[in-house]
Amino acid sequence: MTDIWFLHNRVRIHISGLETDGAFALLESTGPAGDHTPLHVHHLDDEGFYVIEGELTLWVGDAVHVLRAGEGMLAPRGVPHTVRVGDSEARWLVTSTPAGFEAFVRALGTPEPPTSMPSPEELTRVAAQNGIEILGPPGMLPGELRARAA
Repeated sequence: MTDIWFLHNRVRIHISGLETDGAFALLESTGPAGDHTPLHVHHLDDEGFYVIEGELTLWVGDAVHVLRAGEGMLAPRGVPHTVRVGDSEARWLVTSTPAGFEAFVRALGTPEPPTSMPSPEELTRVAAQNGIEILGPPGMLPGELRARAA
């Protein structure tokens, strides 16, 4: 099993869609303190989170969930969400049902820690090719979408 550097996270794909006929994928992520994903929505898969070490805060639609070791949460497809790592490094499992998120990780990932991040345009393009829509930058929360629309 090989680690892939995906944005700021080290990711290990434990089970890919190739092994489950596309039904399911299981990944393990390790992220640095304070890392925050762009606000996004999965159009093709449900994304699950289960914390092994550390703490994650998930904003899923209008709800905010703080997850610690041994706790999990589902971000259903079609619901905008974002994730922030707590005050120290965290390690968590990610599920993709059906599989597909791991293809996004592979498409943007690198074998070594990246020296630069993909441009917002590249991230948006590759995400869209994998059924994910980037809605805003890291730190933007789902509730801000309504404010923008008003």
